[in-house]
Amino acid sequence: GITGAFQYGLQVSIINSPAEYIKSFINETCLKRYGSSPSAEVITLMWSFIVSIYSIGGLLGSSSAGYLSVRFGRKKAMLFANLPALLGAALLGLSRLCGSFEMIIAGRLFSGMCGGLALNIHIMYAGECAPRKIRGLIAITASTSIAAGKFVGFALGLREVLGVEALWPILLTANVIPSLIQLLTLPFFPDSPRYLLIDKKDKEGCI
Repeated sequence: GITGAFQYGLQVSIINSPAEYIKSFINETCLKRYGSSPSAEVITLMWSFIVSIYSIGGLLGSSSAGYLSVRFGRKKAMLFANLPALLGAALLGLSRLCGSFEMIIAGRLFSGMCGGLALNIHIMYAGECAPRKIRGLIAITASTSIAAGKFVGFALGLREVLGVEALWPILLTANVIPSLIQLLTLPFFPDSPRYLLIDKKDKEGCI
C-alpha cells in the first residue's frame, strides 16, 4: 500500500502547500527570460495547468494499467510505475535549479502517470494475491493508502517541515522515498496467482 495507492494520495495533496512559491517562481522565470512579468491571469492559468495536468497523466497511466498488468504481470507492472515516478521527481526537483517552470509541468505529468498506474494495479494485485478470508481487508488498503498519502503530503507541506520557499523543490520530490522502498522490497513478493494461471498458463506457479 505504501508503494501503490499511497503515491496518488501524496501527489494530490503535496502540491497545495507550495502554491504561492511556484507562482512566484513562474513570475521570476518569465521576468528573466522576457524582461517583463506576466499578468496575474497568466500566472493563475499556468498554475492551474500545473495542478490539472496531473489528472491527464493519471488518465494515461490508468489507460495503460490493464495492458501492462497482462503483458508483464502485476508485480512487474507495479515496478514499472516507478519509472515515471522517478523521472517526474527528477524534473520537479531540478526545475528551480534549471530555471524552468515547464519542468514542473512535465514532472507533474509523469507523476500522474505513476499515480494512475499504481492505484489501478495496487487494487488488482492485492485482491488477486489475498487469501479468501482476508480479501476484503486487503482490498481496502487502497483507500487507506490514499488517505495516508494525503496526510503525509499535508504534513510535509507544513512550514515547520518542508513548506518553506527554500525547500519546495525537495517537497515535490517526496515520492522518491516510496518508489525506492518499492524497488527494494517488491521483487521479493510473489506474482499474482491469477496472472500465473490465466495469462502465463503456469499451473504449478499458481499453486
